[in-house]
Amino acid sequence: MAQKNDPDIPRAEIGILGGTGLYEIEGIVDVREQRLETPFGSPSDAYFIGQLEGKRVAFLSRHGRGHRLLPSDINFRANIYGFKMLGVERMISVNSCGSLKEEIRPRDIVFSDQFFDRSRRPNTFFGDGLAAHVSFAQPVCPELAGLLYAAGKDLGLRVHKGGTYICIEGPAFSSQAESRIYRLWGCDVIGMTAATEAKLCREAEICYATMNLVTDYDVWHAEEETVSVGLILENLRLNIEHAKSLLKAAVAALPAERGGSCQCGRSLENGIVTQGALIPEGVRRRVRHLIAKYVKD
Repeated sequence: MAQKNDPDIPRAEIGILGGTGLYEIEGIVDVREQRLETPFGSPSDAYFIGQLEGKRVAFLSRHGRGHRLLPSDINFRANIYGFKMLGVERMISVNSCGSLKEEIRPRDIVFSDQFFDRSRRPNTFFGDGLAAHVSFAQPVCPELAGLLYAAGKDLGLRVHKGGTYICIEGPAFSSQAESRIYRLWGCDVIGMTAATEAKLCREAEICYATMNLVTDYDVWHAEEETVSVGLILENLRLNIEHAKSLLKAAVAALPAERGGSCQCGRSLENGIVTQGALIPEGVRRRVRHLIAKYVKD
């Protein structure tokens, strides 16, 4: 198995999760394709690693190239663990989503800072004899999300700071009744992937922020066009160039080190509750990239 300290594996500082071709950003150089196998299986696809604005960046298509994987079929744990093996400390997730608020219009960009998770998929690296708990009250890195929002404002894009992302299992879109209930709950946007990624990034001590590209008004809005795959893909296509410009600006603005208001890099500091001597050896090896600085061999 390829490991983080293997000299044949390139290193990256910043991870970007999104769709196929997102790595085709003007100015990226020295791009190479890297396949990894993790203790949790195979990631969705190869990682594309290159140099952007003087920083090493790793891109991954969460649904696989050609969009082959349903949300329920994505190996979220392998995807995030692979980024950890590459040395990634900050993760920018680019998602398509539906709007649950009148003022959040199609082709807007929302930087959600809360999640309501209704999915039913594996969302932790731990278990099997190793108990660990992380704080998730503030699930998004405030520094990273704030920087992304500021970059969007500077570019003159229609951006929204904060809001609740409700994560559903899919693959079907919501019924009108469900969509109206989610609005009553105070949710702002709806999608199928970000909450799972955010939880795993917190366990991996990776800063996480999500850039939600609004494609539609879900199905609650009686006066808007009915949600369809065609509508979503067309609006996503129109928004993706804005996303690339925003990513480039944000990567350029990121400081070399994580700042004092960010606690993401210490989220497991007091979270491992199983005594080290009682952790099964196989489990210890499986998550060693996550626990090595806290649990000594």
